[in-house]
Amino acid sequence: MASTAHFGLTISIILALLVCSANAQLSSNFYATSCPNVQTIVRNALRQAIARDSRLPASILRLFFHDCFVQGCDASLLLDDTSSFTGEKTAVPNLSTRGFEAIDTIKTQVEAACNATVSCADILALAARDGVVLQGGPTWTVPLGRRDSRTANLNAANSQIPSPFASLSTLISQFSAKGLSARDMTALSGAHTLGFSRCVAFRSRIYNETNINPTFAATRRANCPASGGDNNLSPLDGTPARFDLNYYQSLVSQRGLLHSDQELFNGGSQDALVRTYSTNRATFFSDFAAAMVRMGNISPLTGTNGEIRRNCRVVN
Repeated sequence: MASTAHFGLTISIILALLVCSANAQLSSNFYATSCPNVQTIVRNALRQAIARDSRLPASILRLFFHDCFVQGCDASLLLDDTSSFTGEKTAVPNLSTRGFEAIDTIKTQVEAACNATVSCADILALAARDGVVLQGGPTWTVPLGRRDSRTANLNAANSQIPSPFASLSTLISQFSAKGLSARDMTALSGAHTLGFSRCVAFRSRIYNETNINPTFAATRRANCPASGGDNNLSPLDGTPARFDLNYYQSLVSQRGLLHSDQELFNGGSQDALVRTYSTNRATFFSDFAAAMVRMGNISPLTGTNGEIRRNCRVVN
């Protein structure tokens, strides 16, 4: 009996180790010897790019989010269409994505220092974090070791990326499908403390919805006519270049720009958390950082899967 128990314990330990290794495929020191300066290179290159385009932190954060929700965080979104290959950039949720040139520039600098070593997926994960930090947001340790996909999925991009018109129940369901909790969803939505949205994404809210501050709606209508002007931009909150609590404060005062934003504070399950985030910087920053790590862990390609693209736009 003792030997049987010992055998069972040994099997349990082995299984536990296998589970741990599966969860620990990514490592913060993955490039410690192969490209020790990669984080400095990415941060400095991004800082230079932001000096030329102040919208980049929001744009790259959005790229990372849209990439991770399709096939996992594998840089599939960065692939261009070719005559024989259809990528994800023409999916409806990705038509307004931007920042690809900045990732190209960062990749070029990383390649010059460490040829064919650092994946585009990891560069995107690092740049998303650094953009948040450079705008006054929290920092976190980015697990590294992702590899790049050789494929993309246009249909998944059209169906799995949350819509600005989504209901709260749909948002919770879509995040849950990726292994993210409702709390993660509400924290990650705080990314909308940065950047702008196009008129086409919020027109129906400012003209048709009633759970909206009337002065705010009138102000936004001035730059978003009932027809036309689809690409006119409005800030997602009152401080679009600063990573702060203004997004949640806007929701509490019914000044959420997107329908999906205001759904987080509309008499539903996330109201209390939104109120907390609207006043508690430490809690929001901590939750956002933790949720970004969890999102970055969605189905990464590791080991010998995928490849290390030399050019983020095309497979090798």
